[in-house]
Amino acid sequence: MPTRILPAGTDPDAVRSLTTLLSQLPDAEPQPPVTDSTQLVDTLARLAAESVDELPEVVVVHERIGPVPALELIREVALRFPAVGVILVTTDASPGLFSAAMDAGARGLVALPLSYEELASRVQAVAQWSTGVRRHLGHGAELFAGAGGTVVTVSGAKGGVGATLAAVHLALAAQASGRPTALADLDLQTGDVASYLDIQFRRSVADLAAITDISPRVLADAVFRHDTGLAVLLAPAEGERGEEVTDRAARQIVSALRSRYEVVVVDCGAQLSGAGAAVVEMADTALLVTTPDVIAVRAAKRTVRMWDRLQIRKAEETTVVVNRHTRGTEIQPPLVQRITGTALARTTIPANFKELQAVVDAGRVHELDSRSTVKQALWALAGELGLVKAAEGAHRGSGRGPGGFRRRKE
Repeated sequence: MPTRILPAGTDPDAVRSLTTLLSQLPDAEPQPPVTDSTQLVDTLARLAAESVDELPEVVVVHERIGPVPALELIREVALRFPAVGVILVTTDASPGLFSAAMDAGARGLVALPLSYEELASRVQAVAQWSTGVRRHLGHGAELFAGAGGTVVTVSGAKGGVGATLAAVHLALAAQASGRPTALADLDLQTGDVASYLDIQFRRSVADLAAITDISPRVLADAVFRHDTGLAVLLAPAEGERGEEVTDRAARQIVSALRSRYEVVVVDCGAQLSGAGAAVVEMADTALLVTTPDVIAVRAAKRTVRMWDRLQIRKAEETTVVVNRHTRGTEIQPPLVQRITGTALARTTIPANFKELQAVVDAGRVHELDSRSTVKQALWALAGELGLVKAAEGAHRGSGRGPGGFRRRKE
């Protein structure tokens, strides 16, 4: 059986040379190369969604790949696709880099300039390892057929548009439907998730920032288990500690959460940090919350353009959610979509702060009445995004939305 090999690198000349050499290996079947980290992860996720058997046995990552650095990319691939063997191609074959690559999850390292004999030997060894892993997993391989947990980021076009409330209720809806869910607060200086859920807890995301290998036990120690069942990772109580959470740390933390929970909802706030940018870039779904007023919609447009310029997220890969919507407002959702050039959530969140005021002031938004139109809309949005597991016995035409509540007629 031929060995499927997926080359990945940003430098076209280097990738062309690598692909040519791979095609000369015995029983090798090089796949069309991918040119950046996002494309690599998306390609593997698409193949894994079909079957673990569709995944290539070997991925060869060139050291110059971007925007995610090679070692961080290898760590994410190893966490999300454990039956795929990764080889790092690098000019630095020092023991220090070799050790770092192995710690990240690589199965081998090949030095530049490429040697046919060394590449052939390493590819053969990694392919045998990958085949052995899949044979050992047997029928249990479908456990790894997915791409890990679903990551949804919620960002605000500006402060005060309701991003945190949306993030909290999306997570609550997913957890209530039976999907293990984590809620992470990466609004590092002004995060309010703790206040919204009445949480008093010493640990925060900053405590994980300096840890290079986040084990399940370490992660469990940093996460607060809420009464609702949610696993909550808080922003630091001291805002200045937010600087400890680098983009690299954020990727590693979210990858660790993704490997342990079916759904990971991340509140990124309204100010773009390096950590927030990294998580938006790696998210399966990136939501941008705005209100239907000129200032907020302009801010949403600025944010979308900035994400595009920084190669964090393309406009068409961003979904705008309109909060505090009323039928009488001059700016309606289709206009917001045209202005921002983004996708648009079908579900809008109605303007009804009276329903929210008591639970917000008490810091117990999880106790919002199920008859609340705001809660119904937010939980319907969770259903639209695929975060809610369908209840057994549910059938079409029941008139009930996610969580079992009955949708109000317009």
